[in-house]
Amino acid sequence: MSAPDGSPVGAERSIGQLFATATTELSALVHDEIALAKAQLKRDVKRGAMSGGAFTAAGLLLLFSLPMLNFALAYGIRTWSHWNLAICFLLSFAANVLVAVLLVLTGVAFAKKARKSRGPQTVAASMKESAGVLQNAKPHPRPAVEAPAPEAIEAVARSSS
Repeated sequence: MSAPDGSPVGAERSIGQLFATATTELSALVHDEIALAKAQLKRDVKRGAMSGGAFTAAGLLLLFSLPMLNFALAYGIRTWSHWNLAICFLLSFAANVLVAVLLVLTGVAFAKKARKSRGPQTVAASMKESAGVLQNAKPHPRPAVEAPAPEAIEAVARSSS
């Protein structure tokens, strides 16, 4: 079993290796949080588009179908019930309004879901929290290393030449 940087688990790693690992993991965390924010924003835009589509469908239904539907439905009611033709036209119009109200309610429901979603705000707060923790982190002090004596440095330099 090995650590993410390839060194065996339990083996002592240098400060540079630890810093590189922490940097890599922090970068991956930031990329994942950005991807999450994008996915949540995409979902919210999709919900908003569904809301707009429902409102558009409701408007188009009332605009384009009322004349034809009113005539067909009114004459159908007249044939079935033998009521006055004016009452039949009013019932036809009421049926169209009922369908339009149902579409508007569907659009309102999707709009509330899109408005209520706080996905990108929670991801941004999480990223700020991560950055705050890392800014407050301080490395542990290293033990003092004694400088080698000048004679030892000269001895090493002579032996390697």
